[in-house]
Amino acid sequence: MTGLRETAGRVRRTVVAAWAVTDAVGRRVGRYLWPRSRGNRNRAYLRDRLIALPLLGVVSFGAFAWGYGELRGDSAYVREQLAPALADLADAKVSLRIAQEEAVKSLGNERAVELGGLSERYRNRLSRASQDLGQVAQSGALTVSQRQELQVVSGLLTDYSGWISRAQAHGAKPVLRMAELSYAQGMLCSPATTAEAAAPDTTENLSLSRCAPKRPPASQATTVVDRISGLEEQLRDQLGERAAWGPRVLTAGAVSAVGFALFAYGLWHTFGFLRRRFRITLSLPLLVAAVPLVLIPFLTVDGILAQRAQHAVQSTVRDLTDRTLPKIETDTENEPFDAPDPLSVARLTGTMDRRLAAGGTPGPELAWLAPFVFPAGLVTAAVTAGALHGYRREYLTVTRHGAVI
Repeated sequence: MTGLRETAGRVRRTVVAAWAVTDAVGRRVGRYLWPRSRGNRNRAYLRDRLIALPLLGVVSFGAFAWGYGELRGDSAYVREQLAPALADLADAKVSLRIAQEEAVKSLGNERAVELGGLSERYRNRLSRASQDLGQVAQSGALTVSQRQELQVVSGLLTDYSGWISRAQAHGAKPVLRMAELSYAQGMLCSPATTAEAAAPDTTENLSLSRCAPKRPPASQATTVVDRISGLEEQLRDQLGERAAWGPRVLTAGAVSAVGFALFAYGLWHTFGFLRRRFRITLSLPLLVAAVPLVLIPFLTVDGILAQRAQHAVQSTVRDLTDRTLPKIETDTENEPFDAPDPLSVARLTGTMDRRLAAGGTPGPELAWLAPFVFPAGLVTAAVTAGALHGYRREYLTVTRHGAVI
């Protein structure tokens, strides 16, 4: 029992001591962050303000600059790199499927081969797909592994065009021509069903073959279209990560909100203190230090709208990667004067670009201010510290000469 009482006594003394230390630290921090002007000496109040206000300015502007820069950096990455890469991948995928259909039409029977060979539309679409993949490689949106995967796709595409050329060269040999055409299609796209994969190599079967709507996992993708779909899925995941409110942004927003509230409250009470005690109607240096605070609400709204635009564009990206079809692109080409289909690549790309461009406050662009937010906070802290130091020095100089304030 004695040992138990001694242990309980030590625990109680430790808790009391810890509470005393915590209370003392809390009071000291509270005195610096929220000093009272009543019942407080002028010298002590100015000293506390000289420490608290510049510190709050640096912390608030620093946290806000971090969070706003994160939002605007994600917005610029999505608008300038990720969205164009997704549009180019979707266009390349559709163009390759259209090129295969044109190859089947041109090489499906001996008479068509003898009359014209490969159509101009096949060449245009194949060239367009190669150009799209080149633009994706230069977009800056891909990781190292994704660039390597794109190089594999480009290599497979070169082999695919080689097999199509061989099929054209064997125009007088139907069996060989159809086998090479079937092999080329197998390189390009997985058949939609097992029955189609096992069907004989005829013009009807090849023309009816379509890409499987359910693509295999990225690790199992072997055809060109499946690999492009895998890249699209990875970029869509990146878009989802960028569009979400990350823990760093939320933490920075919470810290800056509390800091700005305390900073504005402290400035307001400091103005009142100088007016009551020092008969200073308006402190111009402190007023200048408060000017950057006016921009904070506008930048906050700008960042929120940018994040909302990234979130809103995800539905368009899903349509772009999953719902675009060769038939839609063909109808759009054949009827150029009609309104384009809402699911055409050009229409979806335009919608995506407009939504991302609208991600900000109306009027002048504010994103260029992001690198200057933290320097503005440092200037605000320096001006505040300089002004309070000047008032405190003048007060000490006057009181040393016996004046009563």
